[in-house]
Amino acid sequence: MIREAILRGKVRPGTVFSRRKLAEDFGMSFLPISEALQRLENDGLVESRPRAGTRVRVPNIEEIRGRYVVREALEAQSARLCCERATFEERLELQRMADQLDTLYSHAEAGGPDFQFVVHTHHHELHMRIAEYARCEELKQAIEKNHVLIYNWFFDVTAQRRSLPPHFHADLVKVISGDDIHAADNAMRLHVQYGLPDVIERIVPETPGEWRLKR
Repeated sequence: MIREAILRGKVRPGTVFSRRKLAEDFGMSFLPISEALQRLENDGLVESRPRAGTRVRVPNIEEIRGRYVVREALEAQSARLCCERATFEERLELQRMADQLDTLYSHAEAGGPDFQFVVHTHHHELHMRIAEYARCEELKQAIEKNHVLIYNWFFDVTAQRRSLPPHFHADLVKVISGDDIHAADNAMRLHVQYGLPDVIERIVPETPGEWRLKR
């Protein structure tokens, strides 16, 4: 529930969690609250400091760029292999998902946080389906383990980036569904890098300074 609140944008980067208040809100003891925050810290969505508490992670420019580099490397390879190995039926499925996702994004700007959460969920599913059709379990696990799509989601929510060009995902899938693995690789790289300067500009200036002690 804490993780979902972060990814819905209900708690912003820099928000310091009070373990006591969380325990009261969820009606449970400190132990499961502490375990949940530890898992979120392991996932990189929160950060802790001694005598300062735990807060939603505040990404810096280097981290944002680094996460994009990792995502580009993993997903470009995923696109190459998907282009090479996906069946005809799987390519049709990707095209259907991409069209649906673009339709959702066209309404995202007017929708509220709950609708945008649905949009990001569909976005995550499309990219994981591409990884699935690449037929390399280790690559798929690397994408999941490095949380590359979750970080993209987190950065977008933090930057409040909601709109994308028309047919943004349909155009990507059209190339991936073709027969040129190099074009698929390049298309995914451009897709991942799209909007990075805007994300950095919107996130970094709002980075708060000192933490307040809240346990």
